[in-house]
Amino acid sequence: MIERVIPVDDAIRPAEVFGILNGNINAIEHLLDVKIDISANGILVSGGEENLVKADTVIRKLLQLHASGETVGLQLVNYLAEMADDGNLQLVAGYSPDSVCVTAKGRAIRSKTIGQKTYVKAIETNDVVFAIGPAGTGKTFLAVAMAVNAFRNRKISRIILTRPAVEAGEKLGFLPGDLQNKVDPYMKPLYDSLSELMGSESYLKNMEKGIIEVSPLAYMRGRTLDDSFIILDEAQNTTPEQMKMFLTRIGFNSKAVVTGDITQIDLPAHHKCGLIEATNILHDVDGIGIITLTEKDVVRSGIVQRIIRAYEKAMNWEV
Repeated sequence: MIERVIPVDDAIRPAEVFGILNGNINAIEHLLDVKIDISANGILVSGGEENLVKADTVIRKLLQLHASGETVGLQLVNYLAEMADDGNLQLVAGYSPDSVCVTAKGRAIRSKTIGQKTYVKAIETNDVVFAIGPAGTGKTFLAVAMAVNAFRNRKISRIILTRPAVEAGEKLGFLPGDLQNKVDPYMKPLYDSLSELMGSESYLKNMEKGIIEVSPLAYMRGRTLDDSFIILDEAQNTTPEQMKMFLTRIGFNSKAVVTGDITQIDLPAHHKCGLIEATNILHDVDGIGIITLTEKDVVRSGIVQRIIRAYEKAMNWEV
């Protein structure tokens, strides 16, 4: 067994890096099979040579991130430790979250995984981006953050959000109220994201002005959307005809992001999935980016990652 001491700057508050009751340290010990002790001299790591190098890389990166003002949580610890365990030490050493947007309360929204960073870059450099991945990978929230950022920087003049209302068969007429009341249950996740990012007052004011528009996919037919940032959410529930209709709405100076989880398709069995067909047809088209996020990009509770892995194993799905 080999030992190594990692020095800790006096300005660092150990509890903020190591977690409550050293929960972050315990996670590294468990994932990388090392023993970690904290002393006045620093952090003593002991274990096999290979695992020692992995743990050393992870701990030094966590200390660096904390010193730069980043919050060190268990999700980040698990992510870096799992990357190190897979042998991706260069990715761990070079890891840095990129700022995407700032909420109305001043909280920075950042891409927290390599997959998310790739996703954000794809949105910046393409006209249309397809993001496929499981729940919790930030597909929709990051897209909305990018839309809000583009609006604040006056790159576009409208934000348009749409979803297929599969449960109502795209026929919302039987629901009480006006159009907004009818689509509210389907659009609630998008409303929540916009409200958090823009602030409730600004969000509602822009909704009233028509600058922010939330519509069911069925109401997009026949339109041309210029100077807009358009997000199609839950796209795994579109038919090929609906997907083609949506993609051909994109006008001048507009950007579209299409998000979906192909393991949660709610279409009737006899319907093809428009998201799957579109990515198969358009994968070589200039200006279109296709990003696949995995359970490693999940930024919710660790239990979500374990649930996704269990379902993939049981159903033999590939995300």
